[in-house]
Formats: sequence, structure tokens, C-alpha cells
Amino acid sequence: SAAGSAVQLLALRWMLRHERPWMRRFLPSRARVEATLVKYPSASFLALVVARATPLPDAPLKLVAAAAGYPIPRYLLAVLLGSLPYYYVLALIGHSFRIPGWLLGVAAGAVLLALSIDLWRKRGATD
Repeated sequence: SAAGSAVQLLALRWMLRHERPWMRRFLPSRARVEATLVKYPSASFLALVVARATPLPDAPLKLVAAAAGYPIPRYLLAVLLGSLPYYYVLALIGHSFRIPGWLLGVAAGAVLLALSIDLWRKRGATD
């Protein structure tokens, strides 16, 4: 997952530098980037490690790292070091508590239903 995050950072950095009309739908607005840069002025190594070691989303820091040109190898190391304890704890929880397959199916169905409702609502708002 750390390698995937590094590739995402590389792609995000490329998209921010080479803004194309077809990519605008995938990119955050310039105002959002600037607001994130104000809110998170530095994407330090420790902040990246801590962000990956928690279940909180690290997208704001990834966006700041891409906009600031944070070094890819250093980002990869920070994400790797942060995700190792997180995944270890998840593995311990999964080993200790057996979750029935039907419950996982219900949870996946609920997520898909929520995404469908959200898409349907957004489509109705744009019409």
C-alpha cells in the first residue's frame, strides 16, 4: 500500500503541474489546494507517519505533499513506517474477533447503497 500511495502522490503531482481540461473533474479546485496549504502548512515526515498510523484520511497531507513537491522516496518511507503498526493492529483485531461473512456482506451492501444514493442525489441536483 505504501508503494501505491507513492504512485498516487506521483500522479497527483503530475496532474497538478500539467493541468488539462479533461483532468479538471479529477483535480481539486485551486481554491481547495490553497485552503489545504493554509490549513496544513507543512507535510513533514512525522505528520505523514502519524497520519498513516491512524484510520483518519491522509488526503489533505497527500495533497500538500504533491503541491509542495515532497520527495517521493521520503514520502514512501513515511507512509510505510506509519502503515506498518496500523496494519498490524488491524491484523490483531481480525485475528481476535471473527466477523461472520454475512455481516461483511451486509456492510458492503450498505456502503454500495450509500454511494448509490449519494450519486443519485448529486445527479438530481445538477439537473
